[in-house]
Amino acid sequence: MGPLLALGYKKTLDLEDVPQLSNCDSANVVFPHFRNNIESENNGSGNGGQVNTLNLVKALILSTSKEILRTTILSIVCTFASFVGPYLIESFVQYLDSPHQLKYKGYELVFIFFLSKLIKCLSERHLFFQLRKMAIRVRTALFAIIYEKNLRLSSQSKQSHTSGKNTNLMSVDIERIAFFSWYLQNIWKIPVQVVIALLILYNKLRLASLATFVATMILMLANLPLGKLQEKFQEELMDSKDQRMKATSEALRNMRILKLQSWEMKFLDKIIERRNFETIWLKKLLYTSTIYAFVFFSAPMFVSMVTFGFCVLMGIPLESGKILSAIATFEILQVPIYNLPDTISMMVQTKVSLDRISSFLCLSDHHPNIVQNLPRDSGEVAIEIVKGNFSWDLHSCNPTLKDLNFRVYHGMKVAICGSVGSGKSSLLSCILGEGPKVSGDIKLNGLKAYVPQSPWIQSGKIVDNILFGEDMNKEKYEMILEACSLKKDLELFAFGDKTIIGERGINLSGGQKQRIQIARALYHDVDIYLLDDPFSAVDVHTGTHLFKECLLGILGSKTVIYVTHQVEFLPFADLILVMRDGKITQVGNYEEILSSGTDFMELVGAHNKALTELNSIEHGATSNNLINGDKDGNILCSKKAIEIDEEKKPKTYKTEKQVGQEGQLVQEEKREMGGVSASVYWNYVTTAYKGAFVPLIIMAQIIFQLLVIVSNYWMVMSTPVSEDVRPYVKGSTLILVYVALTLGSSVCVLIRSMLVVTVGYKTATLFFNKMHLCIFRAPLSFFDSTPSGRILNRVIAWKMLIVFIPMTVTCIWYQQYYISTARELSRMIGVCQAPIIQHFDESSLGSTTIRCFDQEERFIDTNLKLVDGYCRPIFYFSGAMEWLCFRMDMLASITYAISLVFLISMPKEVLIPGFAGLAITYGLGFSMYPVIWDLCNLENKIISIERILQYTCIPSESPLLVEENKLSPDWPSQGKIDIVDLQIQYAPHLPLVLRGLTCTFPKGLKIGIFGRTGSGKSTLVQALFHTLEPTVGQILIDGINIFKIGLHDLRSRLSIIPQDPTMFAGTLRRNIDPLEEYTDEQIWEVLDKCQLGDEVRKKEGKLDSAVSENGENWSMGQRQLVCLGRVLLKRSKVLILDEATASMDTATDKLIQQTIKKHFSGSTVITIAHRITSILDIDKVLLLDDGLILEYDSPTKLLENKSSSFAKLVKEYTQRCSS
Repeated sequence: MGPLLALGYKKTLDLEDVPQLSNCDSANVVFPHFRNNIESENNGSGNGGQVNTLNLVKALILSTSKEILRTTILSIVCTFASFVGPYLIESFVQYLDSPHQLKYKGYELVFIFFLSKLIKCLSERHLFFQLRKMAIRVRTALFAIIYEKNLRLSSQSKQSHTSGKNTNLMSVDIERIAFFSWYLQNIWKIPVQVVIALLILYNKLRLASLATFVATMILMLANLPLGKLQEKFQEELMDSKDQRMKATSEALRNMRILKLQSWEMKFLDKIIERRNFETIWLKKLLYTSTIYAFVFFSAPMFVSMVTFGFCVLMGIPLESGKILSAIATFEILQVPIYNLPDTISMMVQTKVSLDRISSFLCLSDHHPNIVQNLPRDSGEVAIEIVKGNFSWDLHSCNPTLKDLNFRVYHGMKVAICGSVGSGKSSLLSCILGEGPKVSGDIKLNGLKAYVPQSPWIQSGKIVDNILFGEDMNKEKYEMILEACSLKKDLELFAFGDKTIIGERGINLSGGQKQRIQIARALYHDVDIYLLDDPFSAVDVHTGTHLFKECLLGILGSKTVIYVTHQVEFLPFADLILVMRDGKITQVGNYEEILSSGTDFMELVGAHNKALTELNSIEHGATSNNLINGDKDGNILCSKKAIEIDEEKKPKTYKTEKQVGQEGQLVQEEKREMGGVSASVYWNYVTTAYKGAFVPLIIMAQIIFQLLVIVSNYWMVMSTPVSEDVRPYVKGSTLILVYVALTLGSSVCVLIRSMLVVTVGYKTATLFFNKMHLCIFRAPLSFFDSTPSGRILNRVIAWKMLIVFIPMTVTCIWYQQYYISTARELSRMIGVCQAPIIQHFDESSLGSTTIRCFDQEERFIDTNLKLVDGYCRPIFYFSGAMEWLCFRMDMLASITYAISLVFLISMPKEVLIPGFAGLAITYGLGFSMYPVIWDLCNLENKIISIERILQYTCIPSESPLLVEENKLSPDWPSQGKIDIVDLQIQYAPHLPLVLRGLTCTFPKGLKIGIFGRTGSGKSTLVQALFHTLEPTVGQILIDGINIFKIGLHDLRSRLSIIPQDPTMFAGTLRRNIDPLEEYTDEQIWEVLDKCQLGDEVRKKEGKLDSAVSENGENWSMGQRQLVCLGRVLLKRSKVLILDEATASMDTATDKLIQQTIKKHFSGSTVITIAHRITSILDIDKVLLLDDGLILEYDSPTKLLENKSSSFAKLVKEYTQRCSS
């Protein structure tokens, strides 16, 4: 510890300065040992390998058996050493009182006192260090086993166990079980301490020790009903906390849609409502704890009152030596009486946490044997399903997929198509072994890779997402970047492929995320590729490039199964599976099934019809090629756009690749440096009731301590030193005064405990509300750059006796030397826990991908490294704490010994033996370390407040309402949008994304925004909703500058169907109408309009049908239809469709476009589209490129100019379809 403390004293410590854990304490050693223990316990218990609480406890005990043995031995030594002083006090008082005692007898007593204190000091310090070490091992084992289990969970288990509950397991339950290490030895130590205390009392007070025993038992038994109450309150509190954490994590995960829809304050109200319900149980738990505190502080006073009262009653003589010995024993007896309720409480809380973890470990696993993996190259068949029936709900009598029979040979390209909700994605899940099998066989021959429909991107560098655990092969890597059209995207990032991606790929467009996923799959070079609608999120040009270069090029010889809604990619398939209602209705190649059924004709017919209309527009434009594109003043490859392009491109994109961290979107978590500011303490103290109760708490504590000292002084000074001397006061007077003083001190304890709980509860509530309000009002850029695990991670008696000035000065110097290191280690602990929770949540979302690529071991290893990174500062913080405490104890022991020598050296005439004895009694328990420890601990604990206060100072978005710019209720009445010189960047250190846009969207027109992935389409949408602040420029809707009005006024008047369709856990009704503003009739009406009515009527719950977390029990297309339902209810004058029908087949897309055309005929509809067929319903086309307007005019006029980029785009699409 010496070198680390010396370094911490000289400079602010970083995590790199903290040494690694020794091999035996590292997660790589602790976890396998624990896993072996739990497996052997489960196998031996005969319960089918299920983990129960008892087996979990046994495994934890076996994993920490060495620490338990060491702490037991140290506890025994420490316990016996602590009773030496009380036993010898009477002998010491008698020695001081007797004038004829030999000098060496006094020195013998001093030596024994000093030796016992020295042994106690050494054993206690080593005991506490071993207990801290045990807690670290328990923490490591549980973090690792829960993470590993999470990777193995089946889809049904995930639906029943929410992310909020899992976050609580990691952040609350594990910490509580680890903390129980401190209480483990109390189970045997409490009765032993009581027995030794009673033996000493029997030796001094004879029969009165029976009264002590009875009083002690009464106090201990009184704690049992309190323990049961606490268990009940604790369980209810944890359940309500799970509900609140689930709602919080869901809101944080979907903050973008909440802000776009102006729902964030409604969701915040729901979280506050859940918190208020949680605080009902929290209050009950806290006030029960107050009764506990009252009982334990009053315990020694109650026991001494009963014992001394019994002595007076029975006529047992009370001498000051015996009273001092009894008082010192009562002080020690206070520890077991204090620890018993505390231990019961912790046992209750730990049992609740162990039950919760064991129930999580009992959840059903993903079964790898659902799929029969054949030896590679064992035959020509790559995939075969025979009589397959699969169901996401095994209790349902209606399977999700029915009667599946098909065979895929090596090297085949298989396309799966069908309408929304027909079971396409479910079929891929079943091939992966993720879908629960009811009956039938699945055979798979070869390694597989998977590209899910909802992109799963890890936080971290782009290159790491592509390599995904594989070694770098530069030639292969560059080829795949080229094939996936990623090279140009990487050039736009200041850090290239070293750019750190935010949580869930927040700083990437939908197309970029999808192409990184495809690159990841290609880089793994496996036998079978499963691609779930990989082309929906990319534009036409990129889609064609991906199909040619990836599917037909790099994967030319591979087995590929791809789900697609793009009919133009179907003719290239060797086999097409057409799905409807969970069944394969047609199988064959393109020509075969085109003539053999209606389902495929519906899909192809809708596409061909759209293509015919597109061709007619194109040819119509050619025949009328008489009008100049610039005639009406619109931009058509205008000189201005090209000039802007030439001027700005070099400045923005010829950026040297940076190496440092400064320009990254996601930065390291902020950690304060140096001492905790006095303002943090002041903030904490004055938050509740402006700090009015704090002086009362201090006063109650001071009066309590004074009354305890006065009561002891009264008993000692009012009784004789020996039996020969007559008592100074009557026995009844002695006891009555003592009882009065004792009751007074008990009342002070009760008042102090009640005030502490009241103030603490109020402060916590105010901090909670303030922090949540600041987080929910933060701009979206905060959520883009801050992982939700980091946010969730925050969402979490003094005595002074100055004997010698030199000792005090030395203690303070040690404290100053120690605190700089301890403070930074404590901050690191807070910062290092968030990545564990974030990695856990991220792995949970991507478990299907991780399993498919056989990356479980790598992810488990990453988790173990993160756990080690968290445990390192905890371990060295523990070492630093014991380093300080040992020095404090040694100083106290030396000071005590000097004081005793000083007392025996004084002349007997000037010494009052009783008073000297009282000083010795207090000296037994005296140490400077509780004072210094409390001060250091206070500073370390206040860091939690410091971290919360950081989040109460997040810069807020613009106001929700601006009084001076209040809008009329019917705004916008027309829907005309003027964009003037709009320039936008995501952060000051990042390049411009929109670089000077100027155009007008006339009222009531349908505007289509096209452009390559990453050209700025989605950024323009964000600007319309004022989620980004413009660097320069403005947007006017009906003449009102949207950047000058309240955010609620703006966002509640616009409607959007987002790129990533979002559904919330709960019911369908809650998802369609989160603000509960519409009737069931209105909801049914819009469900019918968006083609979901029939599907919902089939479900048992109708509008109350369950929606699981992230809407995972609804297909991507159905989720987009639900989002359409929301906007149909709202009926705004401005509607934005951000690739809203990307996950739908052409027929459904056509129906949706007709619905929008019908119900939003007078509205301005802005569509960001990748489907060229979308222009059939569009009045004007805006083509963006690198954040600039390339072209803006009607589709017909743009098509007239064959050299226009848009005409080339359409031509490419029609050629692709006709080929």
